Amino acid sequence: MKTSDLEERLIDFAVLVIEICENLKISYASNYYGNQLIRSSGASALNYGEARSAESPKDFVHKMGICLKELRESFNSLKIINRAKLYNGNLENLEKALDENNQLISIFVSSIKTSKNNNSKIVNR
Repeated sequence: MKTSDLEERLIDFAVLVIEICENLKISYASNYYGNQLIRSSGASALNYGEARSAESPKDFVHKMGICLKELRESFNSLKIINRAKLYNGNLENLEKALDENNQLISIFVSSIKTSKNNNSKIVNR
């Protein structure tokens, strides 16, 4: 996958989250988890832009790790919203967001692992 494709997926995911949050029930819990979800999903896309401009391989891994943390936070927020039945919209969108979020987590775990392995090969030369 090209880096620009991954960036587009992250942006599309953040937009999907915004659409989901527009259809949350009106409650304190919905407001809290919706705000948190918007921040973490958007942060993963924004931090990926930073990772693409990393100053070193170590900096790249660090910034990718931040993206991964934000994606995991988003995933947990989506699960809480789903289990607490805070969402009024089409459940297919919520399921799509959970699936895409899970796929993005897998991509980042793999990318970080590969980058760490590549970095250790450079250091051990």
